[in-house]
Amino acid sequence: MAASTSFPQAGSTQALERGLDLMPRFDADGLIPAVAQSAETGEVLMLAWMNAEALRLTLETGIAHYWSRSRQSLWKKGETSGQLQHVQELRIDCDQDAVVMKVKVDGDGGCCHVGFQSCFYRAVVDKDGRLVQIQPDPAC
Repeated sequence: MAASTSFPQAGSTQALERGLDLMPRFDADGLIPAVAQSAETGEVLMLAWMNAEALRLTLETGIAHYWSRSRQSLWKKGETSGQLQHVQELRIDCDQDAVVMKVKVDGDGGCCHVGFQSCFYRAVVDKDGRLVQIQPDPAC
């Protein structure tokens, strides 16, 4: 049986912002941004997108699922890499249009398809946009 992918809609701003029902507000493409951060360290690991089905599967299974905009398909993070993300906590923001998940990651603990621990492995160091790498290069 396929999981329902619909969520209730807010009847009022009060219900949306103060209520205790999950009523995610997906954008015009049916997506909501999802940030994954390490449950152990708090480090931001990645930003991805969820559609209603990905959010529903994440809630049902406890494993992070996303929507791949480039492949236009559902994506269970870590299914092929072994870097499954076990959701320890899922939060939604005040107007329910973004989620943050605290996750524990299987395998080598990495999240970035380039091989880094976090997708945010570079920092902007000056107003001209010069970058520095702030995580060790896994290829070295």
